[in-house]
Amino acid sequence: MEPGGGGAVAAGAGGLLYFAYGSNLLRERLLLSSPSAVRGAVARLQKVFKLQLMLSCSLAAAMDFKLAFGHHQGRISPLWHGGTATIVQSPGDEVWGVVWKMNTSNLSSLDKQEGVEDGIYAPIEVNVHTQAGEVLTCRSYQMRDWVCGPPSPQYKKVICMGAKQNGLPMDYQKKLEAIETNNYAGPVPVLEEIEAATKAKKTNSG
Repeated sequence: MEPGGGGAVAAGAGGLLYFAYGSNLLRERLLLSSPSAVRGAVARLQKVFKLQLMLSCSLAAAMDFKLAFGHHQGRISPLWHGGTATIVQSPGDEVWGVVWKMNTSNLSSLDKQEGVEDGIYAPIEVNVHTQAGEVLTCRSYQMRDWVCGPPSPQYKKVICMGAKQNGLPMDYQKKLEAIETNNYAGPVPVLEEIEAATKAKKTNSG
């Protein structure tokens, strides 16, 4: 499906729908942990339901969210050297992302990437609206014990690349481009891995 395209989105037998709003917006990043992932649709977050906690948020459409960055318990990510993405309640704001269809066999590796076993992110269930008007229920993740902190330039770059790759609304892309970073200038091996995969894809399709 092309960016911005319509059409029904379904997980299919043995599959799941995953809503990405951070670094996994970029296909090459997601494929590192979930090689079965296929793009489903661009969508806007509406509701969040906790899976692991006994609280059910059951939010109304008016209770909106925004993209935020921070550290789990104030600890800077050793992978990205800065804050990583999460969603926080913020009336009047919105979070756009991508719905990926993937095989449930990739779920454990996706959970590992998100640090679920270490208690960094919690799996959540979200309702999202696609540009074609569908309401989809997807798996996503939200940071636990969140302490606000800016992302590294490298992390921001991956998010912006993913937003452009998938044709997220231009005004939302501009908001992402305006995100302030911590100006970290050291090495980020995972970014080098992503860039190598992106380069290989261009070479193979060229």
